[in-house]
Amino acid sequence: MVKAPQGVQKIPLSFFATESGNEPVREWLKSLDEPDRKAIGLDLMVAQYGWPIGMPLCRPMGRGLFEIRTSLDDRIARVFVCHHDGELIALHGFIKKTARTPTADLKLARARQNLLSG
Repeated sequence: MVKAPQGVQKIPLSFFATESGNEPVREWLKSLDEPDRKAIGLDLMVAQYGWPIGMPLCRPMGRGLFEIRTSLDDRIARVFVCHHDGELIALHGFIKKTARTPTADLKLARARQNLLSG
């Protein structure tokens, strides 16, 4: 178990929930194998303890959206997060297959971010 240095505050992390109560990022994480889940979870935890955190772990995507960047054995995972009401919200997660961030994934994360603002 990884412990934070004494005096370091951990910012809470929540998962975006749809109106029906589904948590798409949590469901995506559960679909991955255990080593991948652990790697992504560790990077999310580092972001919680170090927020605001920069590259190479966390890349700003503009307008308050950030991507947490996790290198897996043979793939790359991304989790889009935003800071909202004092906590990080995991909006969307995916395995990156191209060098550029897919427009559809970015649009989905932004749409979910906009839902938080009402």
